[in-house]
Amino acid sequence: MHYRKEIDGLRAIAVIVVMLFHGGFQFFSGGFLGVDVFFVISGFLITSLIFIERQKNSFSLKNFYERRVRRLLPALFLMMLVCIPFAILMMQPDDLQNFGQSLVSTSLMSNNILLYLTSGYWDLASEFKPLLHTWSLGLEEQYYLFFPLLVLLIWRFSYLQTIYLFLIISLASLIFSFFIQEQYPEADFYLLPSRIWQLGAGSSLALLFLQLKDPFIAFNLLHRQILSFIGLVLIFAPIILFNNDVAFLNMHKLSVVTGTLLILAFAGRNTFVGNILSIRYLVIIGLMSYSLYLWHQPL
Repeated sequence: MHYRKEIDGLRAIAVIVVMLFHGGFQFFSGGFLGVDVFFVISGFLITSLIFIERQKNSFSLKNFYERRVRRLLPALFLMMLVCIPFAILMMQPDDLQNFGQSLVSTSLMSNNILLYLTSGYWDLASEFKPLLHTWSLGLEEQYYLFFPLLVLLIWRFSYLQTIYLFLIISLASLIFSFFIQEQYPEADFYLLPSRIWQLGAGSSLALLFLQLKDPFIAFNLLHRQILSFIGLVLIFAPIILFNNDVAFLNMHKLSVVTGTLLILAFAGRNTFVGNILSIRYLVIIGLMSYSLYLWHQPL
């Protein structure tokens, strides 16, 4: 596994559109879909790391969880700590109570569940929640908790069998997401069962690369140029065109996920999209994306 600058560039695009959306820029009315880009990238990278360690017989559940804790929690807890005095000084009692609940639920990797139970993402009150954005971190942490256990259960499966299993799980999650979208839109948006397909899509692509090294070797440079550009369009189109109609939200998410997969698969450094995403300043923003995501909402 080698470092790919374009992935950090893609992270930069994702965090920028999320920040612009939360900042109230109407042109990016679907900017929250940048989180879906993060989910696919997370599934792709985490699966790659775990299965590379599996190839070397060096995978350890303890080491995996330790790395996740060291990477995610210190920065998260610092942000929460800094928010506390401002919340005490500035919030009305009801908002302060909700903030306290968010502190506890975020610490327990479950703010997505709290937000599902209390209010909607697009409610006016949500704009005044400094920890609103941690729902996606909770969802990813829940995935990090269960995914390695699944890997251990299927340890003796071949790569092909594992890919089939991941695809079946992802397809079931996608169907479930479409099934509950109309009646339970908040559950569809916040909870892991209806989001697994996005992480699973990235995981399946990672396994395809690990199994075949270059699974798309038959595609020449022109094909890669076209497909990676289509991927970029599929990401940006729903981010710009979203009109607050949540009835079609899953179609927008499907577009973003497909676009992200196309870029991960085809946007190498010799493509136009790969070169754009590898621009130095985009890569720097991508490397800072976790911290930017943590701090933008409370600020």
